Order: sequence, then structure tokens, then C-alpha cells
Amino acid sequence: MYLKKSFNKNTGRTYLSIAKKYRNPKTGISTDRNIKSLGFLDVLEKEYDDPVAHFKEVALKMTEEEKLENKITLSINMDEKLTPDTDNGKNFGYAAILKVYHELELDRFLKNKSRHESFKYNTNSIMILLVISRILTPCSKKKAYENKDRYFERFNFSLMDVYRSLTHFSKVSLELQRHLHFQINEKYGRNTKIIYYDVTNYYFEIDKGDDFRKLGLSKEKRRDPIVQMGLAIDGDGIPLHYRLYPGNTVDKETFRPAIGEIRRNYDTGKIIVVADMGIITGDNIYYLLGNEKGKNQNGYIFSFSVRGGTQEFKEYVCSDSEYVDKDGKPAGKDVDFKVKHRVIARDINVTLQNGKIARKTVYEKQVIFWGKKYALKAKADREEVLKKAYDLVKDPKKYTKATSYGAAKYVKNLEFDKKTGEYSEVKGKPVLDKAKIIEDEKYDGYYAIVSSELDMSCDEIISTYRGLWEIEETFKITKSELETRPVYVSLEDHINAHFLTCFISLTILRIFQKKTNRVYSSERIIECLNKITCSNEQENIYLFKYRSEISDAIGKALGIDFTNKRLYLKDIKCILGDVKK
Repeated sequence: MYLKKSFNKNTGRTYLSIAKKYRNPKTGISTDRNIKSLGFLDVLEKEYDDPVAHFKEVALKMTEEEKLENKITLSINMDEKLTPDTDNGKNFGYAAILKVYHELELDRFLKNKSRHESFKYNTNSIMILLVISRILTPCSKKKAYENKDRYFERFNFSLMDVYRSLTHFSKVSLELQRHLHFQINEKYGRNTKIIYYDVTNYYFEIDKGDDFRKLGLSKEKRRDPIVQMGLAIDGDGIPLHYRLYPGNTVDKETFRPAIGEIRRNYDTGKIIVVADMGIITGDNIYYLLGNEKGKNQNGYIFSFSVRGGTQEFKEYVCSDSEYVDKDGKPAGKDVDFKVKHRVIARDINVTLQNGKIARKTVYEKQVIFWGKKYALKAKADREEVLKKAYDLVKDPKKYTKATSYGAAKYVKNLEFDKKTGEYSEVKGKPVLDKAKIIEDEKYDGYYAIVSSELDMSCDEIISTYRGLWEIEETFKITKSELETRPVYVSLEDHINAHFLTCFISLTILRIFQKKTNRVYSSERIIECLNKITCSNEQENIYLFKYRSEISDAIGKALGIDFTNKRLYLKDIKCILGDVKK
């Protein structure tokens, strides 16, 4: 505490008070809090010889008294034994999750949506447990319920209530995603001019699929029943929208339903969608561009296959003419990077409403670039595949159609039985396809991007496309840190609810990263929050044993003090109450 002097320019008088530094838990801004008002200096001078010196001493004494109040003497019995089944450890890092959860007003949304329902359980409380558990200790719904006592919350519901609530969560899923969008836009700002879209799948460890969980090859090369997920994120890497599809849905077929929902429900205005070549079809391009008059309603930046292009396109890519280096000068033979572009009219096939195929012309910018590091990586990757191809030629019976994946394209006279997948000798002895290898080598390091944005610079198109790694990183987080799969629920609405909790968890993690200036990975943030724990040292006193650079950064960004070594239970509850405001 200290003596605060406030001078009023209008009256020319100075007012004295005893104040204390205080950090606002909502804004994180340090300010003063008046502890005791003293009066105007000119009035106090009539009562004290030196009121400034006097009240400085008073402030110092009040500080010492406060310190004494915060000191207690602990009596420790070294012979004391733990009672059976003692586990008094509590996680406190979840306070950060609660902070963002309530900033997004998910509590208000869920309370409103359950107001007129017949069930009695608290859907907001259940969702809090599912989200906290998904971020900190990913596990089944049953396990999450069993671990509920590691938090300071009162989770007054049963395990059956958790399962029953999943149907309700699925029902409000689209509305909740929309709610999240507008809250993020209002609280943190959101960039929806650029939208990244991609598709992945998640497997189920079951023997037989159903109408939703279709048997297919997962991204992990497992042949299990799977579901497909189309995910859109904004220009800052924060999730915007997801939708689930049956496991046999082709990636490109998810595009129009997903983008259509975004356009209808998120009030985005014109968007530019960034995606990889697996999404490119004439129908998808024409869907984005809009009407028959050719006026663009939306736009795209897509990767484009060099090896799968026309002969004219391949010749354009390999021709040295028109390439420039990073400085815009004609590219020489020894450059590490070169780029060129052209605007062309390209014909695409479009499916009309009557089912017929029509040829439509689109005008797009083609950006071609080559990088030395990309070329070296492509060569190294192919050498690994060729090792397998050489072995495949030497002993094809060791392989099946599935295990020969990647290497088989470099081998001629190779046939596998369609039913068993085993090697078949109907075509004669397999030989290496040297012509194919030479052809592929020609395009090492070359990449092509096509865009509807004719006025966008090459640098902007390339940098925007490179942002697509964010969505790949997002899928990685869901499958590793959040352990989204394997999925343990089986009903379709329960599956959707499971992915909704994962979507919310992922969104909160990305907001943590945004608030801490993207310095820390989601993995390090989760590790940190898991380490912010305490144990009941004595009566209502809890002892903390962890503090780090990350915990300080998260605490500062969210206005939560994670620096105390000891806290009374009442103070812990006070902090948890503040983060819910």
C-alpha cells in the first residue's frame, strides 16, 4: 500500500488517499484501488505538521499488518498417515479454460437452449466437464465422469445424464457453432475473408460399420469403419465450422454443402476459399464463382497438379522463360526460388440441374513457383519410395495391393488380385518403370496454384495458400493432443456431440494461442495447464508447486494469477467465480 496524491487542475487542490496496486482480472490491466480516503492536503495540514510523511507511515504500517494477517503457523505431524484412498490433488489450470468458455458465453447459450426442455440435468455443467476433460485428459465420457473430482467444480449429475445430454448437444450443434462465430467475431475479431477448408476422417475400432460409419481407408491407412469431417477455419487458424459425413463420402462432395452452410449461417460476405487439389472439380469452382454472367460471388485459391496437367501446361511449367527470382529479376540457373504467372481462360466441366454436363469458361490466375528446398525434399522422398519399388520388383510376393502403395506406380507388369489383394503373375515379371521415374524427376520442386483473384499478387497468393498448413496442423491437434479418435460412442447424434465437444475444445486452444501471440504450441499449453495443480496442505490451504514462463503468459493474457504458492480454498473459489463473470 502507498500514499496516493491526486492533484485537481481545476481547483488547484491535492487529495490524499491510501491505495493499492490491483490487476483487473478481466482486462489484465494494472490500476489503483483506493483502500482509504484521507481528505484534501490543505485541510489535513491544519491537523498534522506533515500529513504526507504521517500518512506514508500509516500506509507502511497497514502493509505490514496485511502481511502479518497473511502469515500463518502450520503445525506438522511427521507421523501422520494418509487415510485409505487419499487423493487430494486438484487441477487449477482449468480456470484458464473456464475463462475463455465464459468469454464465449457458452454458458448462456446452453442455459437458454435447455430452458424449455423436459430434462432436469445441467447441460452447461456437463459441457464444461467434457470440454475440460477433452483438453486436459482426453478420454471416454465414462472416464471423464469418473475423474470429475480432480476439479473444484460441483458436477451434480450422473453418468447417464452425460450420455442423455449428447442427443441435446447434437440437436443444437449448428446453432452453437454459429453462436461461437459471432462471439469470436465480437470478442477477438475474426478474419473470414479467407477461409481454409479440408477433409479428414476418423476411425472406429469396431468390426462392422453401419449407414453412417462406413468401411474405408482412414488417413492412418487403417481399414476400419470411418466418418468424414469437413472443417473450415478462418484466416487466423481459428475453427469456423465443421460437418460430418458418412465414411464413404468423397472429399470433393463435402465442399458445396459445407461452404453453403457457411454462406447461409455466418454472415461472412464474399469469401476466398483455400483448399488442396483433392477439392477441385468444375462443379465446386463454378459453385463459388456464382452466376451465369460470370460475376464472381466468391473466390478460390487451390493447389493444382503439375504432373496431372495437360502437356501444354507441363511445357509451360518447365520452360525457363518468364521466371523471376525473389527480387523480381529474371531467374538464373543457380537461384533457390523462382516464380511466374499467367492469366488464362480455362474450360471446366459443370453439372447442370438436369444432370447434363456443360463446358464453362473461367478466367483464373496460374502461379507457378519452384524452390530448391522443395526439389531436394521431393528427391529424398522419392528415393525412399524407390527403395521399396526395387524390393517390389525383386520379390513381389512379399507385397499386397495395400502394402505396395506408393511404390507400385514405378513398377510395370504388376497386377494384384482384386478379391484378395495379393500379387498375381498374369502380366509377367515386374520391371522398374524408368521412364516414369525420369518423367517425375522433371517436376521436382515445382508447385502450381490457381486462383480466381486475378488482381492478387503472386506473393499474396502463395502466402495465403501456405496458410493451409494451419488446417493440417488443426487436424493433427484433434488426433493427437485432443485424441478425438478412436470414438467410443456409436449412435449418430452421440458421435456428432462428441465432435462438437472436440470442436469447442479446439477453438478454445486456438484462442489461447491467439491471446499469447502464437508463441506456444497447443501441446505446450496443454502440458502447462495440466501442471498447474495443488494439494490440500492443511485444512482449507492448498499448496501449488508449478510456475513457468507459459503459465505467466497465460495468466497475464487472461487476467488470472497463477503465481501464488499457497491459496485458501475461499480464494480459489473467488478466482473461479471471477473467471465465470
